[in-house]
Amino acid sequence: MQLGLVALTVIGILGAAFELATERHWKSTEQLIPWGALALLGIAALLMLFRHSPKLVTTVRLIAVAVLLASAFGIYEHIAANYDAGLLDQRYAATWETLPVLSRWWYALTKTVGPAPPLAPGMLGQSALLLLLATFARRTRAR
Repeated sequence: MQLGLVALTVIGILGAAFELATERHWKSTEQLIPWGALALLGIAALLMLFRHSPKLVTTVRLIAVAVLLASAFGIYEHIAANYDAGLLDQRYAATWETLPVLSRWWYALTKTVGPAPPLAPGMLGQSALLLLLATFARRTRAR
């Protein structure tokens, strides 16, 4: 079970790295955050392949939680960028300020306005969560 969760984590890391690369997500310091989070998550996934000591498991858990927080920050940043872009959207430019606040945030969350995909950083969080779950799974031996 544990190795399966780690394998899914690695697949998520590779998928997120591919997505970031195709989007050229390195144009600002803020855009480098997910790259650092992916590197940390990759190191933590490698650590899970070694013999487990309490310190090692704690380290992996701390890294996973830090990446989860980075993911939450990324989701917020993407939604906020879309919200800010709402005023520039030709469909809503004239009415953006008069729309109810919840509608504006909903449009930003669902990418009705803005260019940033809000769920893309969630892929990073999913991988971190899988790795965190792997620290609670017991290693099983093939018979």
